Amino acid sequence: MMGKLAGKTAFVLAGGGSLGAVQVGMLEALLEAGVVPDLIVGSSVGALNAGFFAGDPTAQGVTKLMEIWRSLHRADIFPLSVGSAFRWLRSADALFEPTKLKRLIERHLPYRNLEDAPIPVHVVATSLGGVAVRLSSGPAVEAILASAAIPMMFPSVKIGADHLMDGAVSGNTPILTAAELGAERLVVLPTGFACAMTTPPRGAVSRGFHALTLLIAHQMARDLAHLSGTAQVLTVPNLCPLDVSPFDFTQTETLMARAARETRAWIADGGLSRQQIPGMLNPHSH
Repeated sequence: MMGKLAGKTAFVLAGGGSLGAVQVGMLEALLEAGVVPDLIVGSSVGALNAGFFAGDPTAQGVTKLMEIWRSLHRADIFPLSVGSAFRWLRSADALFEPTKLKRLIERHLPYRNLEDAPIPVHVVATSLGGVAVRLSSGPAVEAILASAAIPMMFPSVKIGADHLMDGAVSGNTPILTAAELGAERLVVLPTGFACAMTTPPRGAVSRGFHALTLLIAHQMARDLAHLSGTAQVLTVPNLCPLDVSPFDFTQTETLMARAARETRAWIADGGLSRQQIPGMLNPHSH
């Protein structure tokens, strides 16, 4: 057990749709090694995981988060139906209603406002002007919904005077936000992307989601390079090769188990003492 890292430590969770299951396996391995955060920052599905983890930042909390992910089906988040198509044709704000996602958050989140979480939790969203907005207080459900409001898929969420949408639009990975909050150690949990697909994902939504995960990985590599030498940034390697679509919720168990196993191996190999950008975050294929 390496124990708590010296200095103020932040866990940073990026977006990635169903690949958010990877972060749960990473959290399991990190807590097993005694690595615990002083704060947590998330965006998109990373905001969802960050919100749940902040409610119980312990091994037991990670076990609860695993159970939430095991219970998820695509229809619980993205309820595709004939009605969805008609909504789109009628010039609706988005393809999906966020009703089911909102109920999921309300059912499992043990606090009402972000500032009530056992550890500080911050989520990143984007204003209509493309500006990254950090939400650190106020209603937690609305904040997480705003951070996860993928354009065209979910409607924007009004918080105060701002209409907010997914953090990916302004730079999904909340790495720079964690540094601005004064974290001296950033432990980054990427979701990665499906680098080993041999054919394009089926369906327009799946293809759009795949493109989004590529964007997230590129933004993360950029932000990691930007912070080089200014803070200690430890990036847990994402899964590679990977052929799972971020719109596919049938591989959750495999993703969590593989991520936990590979994160344990990375820790055992001294990963928490090395600052390097995982090569698998850069553009590549197999």
